Amino acid sequence: MNPNPPLSGAHLRAYNAIFQHPIAHNLEWRAVRSLLTHIGQATEEPNGNLRVVRNGQVIVLHPPRTKDVSEADEIMALRHFLEKSEPAPGGAAKKDDHWLLVIDHREARIYRSEIDGSPSEQILPPEPTEFFRHAHNSKDFSRGKEKPDPNSFFEPVARALQGAGQIVVFGSGKGMSSEMEQFIAWLKVHHHELAKRVVGSAIIDEHHLTASQLLARARELYSSLAPVGEAIP
Repeated sequence: MNPNPPLSGAHLRAYNAIFQHPIAHNLEWRAVRSLLTHIGQATEEPNGNLRVVRNGQVIVLHPPRTKDVSEADEIMALRHFLEKSEPAPGGAAKKDDHWLLVIDHREARIYRSEIDGSPSEQILPPEPTEFFRHAHNSKDFSRGKEKPDPNSFFEPVARALQGAGQIVVFGSGKGMSSEMEQFIAWLKVHHHELAKRVVGSAIIDEHHLTASQLLARARELYSSLAPVGEAIP
């Protein structure tokens, strides 16, 4: 078995669903089982539980009574298992790890590598009724007459980026219509050290680009940047 096989198709969709924010409630057990069998050593115990070993980490899962894995604690256990069992980066130091964030007002996607085939972690903003609050006297992060609470969307994104070495950010729009520019500005205020790891950004038309094309753009941007420690224009 390939210890770190690439993910695609149903396996990639299941992986992304496990990391979706808010938590997914339509994650099929069949898809989870297939994913874990693909990336780890899975054995069914006599009592029907599924035991999975991956890179020294172990998880034992109880098959759900319905077709879906819908309990939050079960999905969080899957998420933690996948995070802890990720292979340690070889060769390059942690500070040289290249991550990609693609963000707009509808979602954020985080790729932990710019290498083609890398799975993404998806983070969704709260529902509009929760995301926006009326604000008369603030021009920060404004959308027309409403002001979003950045912490409700940006904070989960920042937490997910904590393990990154270097980060490039892709987004669409300009100025106050750009979630990318708003996030970078917010990051400099609320997570100054993390903001230093953002080494480049670009405006893209993400709706017409596949994941492979986005990752290819990220590789191009990284290759054009100054070495670590030098100023980026």
